[in-house]
Amino acid sequence: MAWLTAILTLIALLGMAPFADSAEVSAVTGECLDCHRTVTPGIVADWERSRHFRVSPAEAFKKDALQQRVSAKSVPADLAGVAVGCAECHTLNVDRHADRFEHNGYTIQVVVSPEDCATCHPTERLQFSKNIMSHAYGNLYKNPLFHNMADTINGVQVVSDSKIALQRPKPEDENDSCLSCHGTVVKVLKVEPRETSMGEMEFPALQAWPNQGVGRINPDGSGGACTACHTRHQFSIEMARKPETCSQCHKGPDVPAYQVYGVSKHGNVYHSAHKDWDFDAVPWKIGKDFSAPTCAACHISLTVDSDGEVVAERTHQMNDRLPWRIFGLIYAHPHPQSPDTTIIKNSDGLPMPTNWDGAVATSFLINAGEQDKRRVEMQKNCHLCHDSSWIKGHWDRFENTISSANAMTLASTRLMREAWKEGLAKGLNDKQSVFDEGVEKKWMSQWLFYGNSTRFASAMMGADYGAFADGRWNMALNVQELKDYLDLKRAVKKMPWKQGAEPRKGGK
Repeated sequence: MAWLTAILTLIALLGMAPFADSAEVSAVTGECLDCHRTVTPGIVADWERSRHFRVSPAEAFKKDALQQRVSAKSVPADLAGVAVGCAECHTLNVDRHADRFEHNGYTIQVVVSPEDCATCHPTERLQFSKNIMSHAYGNLYKNPLFHNMADTINGVQVVSDSKIALQRPKPEDENDSCLSCHGTVVKVLKVEPRETSMGEMEFPALQAWPNQGVGRINPDGSGGACTACHTRHQFSIEMARKPETCSQCHKGPDVPAYQVYGVSKHGNVYHSAHKDWDFDAVPWKIGKDFSAPTCAACHISLTVDSDGEVVAERTHQMNDRLPWRIFGLIYAHPHPQSPDTTIIKNSDGLPMPTNWDGAVATSFLINAGEQDKRRVEMQKNCHLCHDSSWIKGHWDRFENTISSANAMTLASTRLMREAWKEGLAKGLNDKQSVFDEGVEKKWMSQWLFYGNSTRFASAMMGADYGAFADGRWNMALNVQELKDYLDLKRAVKKMPWKQGAEPRKGGK
C-alpha cells in the first residue's frame, strides 16, 4: 500500500482534498488543514461533510436557477474554482475585522460574519438584514423598557432585613441568558499568548464570545449570525430546515413554537415520517421531498409543486409571510414596518407597538393591504395539501384567537393599571419598573407566557397549549388571581391600624 500513501501525500502537498467528490482545495486552506486535522479534527470532519467542501462557487453557478444555492452572479477569481474552505472564509475581509490577527504567516479573522457570507450569498444577507432577528440585540437592549424587563429577569435578588434589592446583572449573566439568542456585542479586548499543542501562540481575547445569537454585533460592525441556523462548519441546509434548530430560541414559555409544533398534527407527521424526507433538495418539492410543513417550509424555503412550479420563493426575511406579530408586546399586532423596532413610539410616548389599552402604533406597523399580501403568501404552501375551506376555517379561528387573547391581556392590564393608580404597586408614574413586583410579574405572565402560548397554539393547531397547557385556563385563572390580590390589598389598606389606630385585643 506504499503507492497509495505516496499518492495521498502528493495530493495533500498539492493542496487537493483526497476525496473524489470534493472540489479543489486552495493551497492556503491546505496549509490550514495540515495542522487542524490534528488540532481540531471535529471541525475539519464537519467541513468535509459540507457542500462548501464538495462544490466550488464556479460549479454552483452552473446549476439551474431554481437549484442554485448562491445568489451572487460572480465571485473574485481566486475564490471561484476552489472549495469554500478555511482560508476562503477566515481571510476574506480581514481589513474590516477588528478581530484579525497574525497566525502562521497569514492574517486571519476569528468571527465569520454575514458580510463575509455575502460574497456568495448577497441576497440572503440583504433579506436577513430586513428581518427583525438581525436587529434582535438592539431591539432588546436599546429599548429602555424591554432592557429593564431583561434586568429584572437576569439580575440577582439579594434579601436583607426582609427586603429585596435587585442587583444589575453581570454581563456574563446577560450573555448566558437573553443574549444567547438575541446576540452579544463581540469586541476585541486584547491579544494574548496561549499555550497550544503547537507551542505558544497569540490570539485575540474576545468579549462576549462565544455566541451564535441571531442579532449578534460582529467585530466587523455587521449584525447577525448565519450560524444561528446554518451551524458551523457544515452550514447545512438540512439542519436549518429541521425544527430542532429553530427550537434553540423558540422553545418557550415566551415563544413556545417548538413545543406547539411538536404536538400539532404537522409535528406528528414530521416526527413519524421525516426519516424518509429529503431535507437537502433545492428546490423543495411538496409531497415528494417532504409531506408536512416545518418552520422552514412555512417561513423560508423555496418550495415547488409536483410540476416544478414555484409555490413560495426562498426568503431570509422571515416576516414577509407573516401578517401578524403574535409575540405579545404586550398585545399581538400587525408586524412592524422596520426591523429596527427601537424607533417605535406609541401614542403614550412609550417604546412599544401598542398602548396599555391595546391601541396599535399604526404609523410604525404594516397596513391592512400589506397584511393581506402576507396572508396570501403564507397560505400558498397550505393549498398544496388543503382545500380553501380548510384554510379559511383555520385562519378564521387563528385571527379570532388573536382578538380573544388580546382581550384577556386587556383585562389583566386594566387591573394592573388600577394597582398603579391606587398605589397598590409602583409603576412608571412613580419612576419605577413595571416588571419587578410580584403582582407585576403575574401580569407579565398573562401576555409573555399564556397569551403567547394561546396564539402560537392556534397558529399551528397545537391543541392543548391553547387550552390547559399554558393557555386559556391560565389566562382566566391569572385574571381572577390578580383581582383577588388587589381586593386583598385594598382591604388591608382600609384596616383600622392602617389609619393609625391600635388593633383590638382579645377579639373585642
